[in-house]
Amino acid sequence: MIGSLAVILGCQLLGEVVARGLGLPVPGPVLGMAAMVGVLWLRDRFRPPVLAGVEPAGRFLLAHLSLLFVPAGVGVVGNLDVLAAEWLALSVALVVSTVLTLVVSVVTFRVVARMVGE
Repeated sequence: MIGSLAVILGCQLLGEVVARGLGLPVPGPVLGMAAMVGVLWLRDRFRPPVLAGVEPAGRFLLAHLSLLFVPAGVGVVGNLDVLAAEWLALSVALVVSTVLTLVVSVVTFRVVARMVGE
């Protein structure tokens, strides 16, 4: 478990260092997630023993995922005045992003389905 947590947190740290070091407008955790995809690809391709498994930590984090939403909920409650002032813009952004996500998901599904021949 400690080894798999070290790999996950190491990827996030790498993302933060790259984002801040290069002044990129991309959040560090997003770059860390891309690094994790690379780590998992290397693991599946070459099977190095040091990357044997991030599954234990991943399963633990997924099992307790609801706890990770508590800080976000506290942040929302702490900024209710901002929500009251900007409710229309936030509502429009929420609806537009949801519709855009659905459209992109459908297009992606159709492209992949066509590629695999179903």
